[in-house]
Amino acid sequence: MLEKIFKLKAHNTNVKTEVVAGITTFMTMAYILAVNPSILADAGMNPTAVLLATALASFIATLCMAFMANMPFALSAGMGLNAYLAYTVVLGMGYSWQFALLAVFVEGLIFIVLSLTNVREAIFNSIPLTLKRGVSVGIGLFIAFIGLQNAGLAVDSSTLVTITDFTENFTTSGICALLAIIGLLLTAIMHIRNVKGSILIGIVATWLLGIICQLTGLYTPTPEAGFYSLIPSSFISADFSALGDTFGQCFNVDFGSIRILDFIVVIFAFLFVDLFDTLGTLIGVATKAGMLDEKGRLPKIKPALLADAIGTSSGAVLGTSTVTTFVESASGVAAGGRTGLTALVTGVLFLLSMLFAPIFTTIPSFATAPALIMVGFLMFSSVTEISFKDDNLTEAIPAYIAIIAMPLFYSISEGISLGIISYVILNLCTGKAKKITPLMYVLAVLFILKYIFL
Repeated sequence: MLEKIFKLKAHNTNVKTEVVAGITTFMTMAYILAVNPSILADAGMNPTAVLLATALASFIATLCMAFMANMPFALSAGMGLNAYLAYTVVLGMGYSWQFALLAVFVEGLIFIVLSLTNVREAIFNSIPLTLKRGVSVGIGLFIAFIGLQNAGLAVDSSTLVTITDFTENFTTSGICALLAIIGLLLTAIMHIRNVKGSILIGIVATWLLGIICQLTGLYTPTPEAGFYSLIPSSFISADFSALGDTFGQCFNVDFGSIRILDFIVVIFAFLFVDLFDTLGTLIGVATKAGMLDEKGRLPKIKPALLADAIGTSSGAVLGTSTVTTFVESASGVAAGGRTGLTALVTGVLFLLSMLFAPIFTTIPSFATAPALIMVGFLMFSSVTEISFKDDNLTEAIPAYIAIIAMPLFYSISEGISLGIISYVILNLCTGKAKKITPLMYVLAVLFILKYIFL
């Protein structure tokens, strides 16, 4: 039955590989179940309700991806978008979190319309293949940078970022950073030796090493500093009543108090970041997985985008911020995932996480960091497919700009924005305007206007 639904043989994969890939993707994404409630709690939302809503919305959206698009991508509440909801819309503008969720709900509806009318697909197809490869490489660096931060290896300094001091606070941040390095080396060794599921094994092994360190006193849980016990305090919780605190609350808004211009600005901000984060993730991960055709297009992208849109609207109703395709899906692709069965496994694990939340939320970020850094390496390898010869500089330089912008500006959408703007300007000013499609002109103008007015 699984072969008939997901066409495993046609995608040169099997059930075991897809299951391992799905588990790997989930393990690298599980942090969202702890981080999202923490962020949205600052907006006045019940953190337990947010955790349940996030898990359920992730399940719904990822299953849509599995059965509608048959692609190995997982979805959940997007980082950055949740912070925008909490700190800009609620704490900054003074609106209620119910108002913010209403904006997310409307954004999702707009995305559904855009997906059905081919607008999002047209944008995807209009981006040149070289720039798509650059996006893939940029996302690889972005993922690796996130991993370095999660490991506590990359920290703030007078030079903006530097390596951590291992000896300072060794029993907390120091040992965590050291364990992340050990986990990275273990994962790399297993990958070189072609061990199946090396990324997943690396996550679990790093976590177990952390537990040993805690039991022997090398790691000291310090909750007030953000370092929690690595041993689950419980295993199952079947109390889902808290979900009622957020379910349907996006419609519990005093519409008379809404300033229409603010509402439009908020919707557009959610819309813009979600659109290009999703497109960037699909471009980058699909490029690495070899899913693009000879024209650089992604077959069946419309149902993939539709699944993303459905996830956003359903997530707002349940009580969580914008649901988007997660770049951590690359970890499952790196583990061999090629079909919707990978997404199905990830989605089911999100549903189960409602029961086993105490376990999943105990997985420390330093344990998943090696997986992210390793996935970054695998995606970075696409740089060899970019030609840097003199006759291709109007293609290569925009790709380079996109590559460096993503990690340095901490945004996939910013990388795409600058890549597209530079592509249009360079080709226009060097007599190669025929290469520029009308939609690329439109996107470049919109991005420039965004930097001027937003």
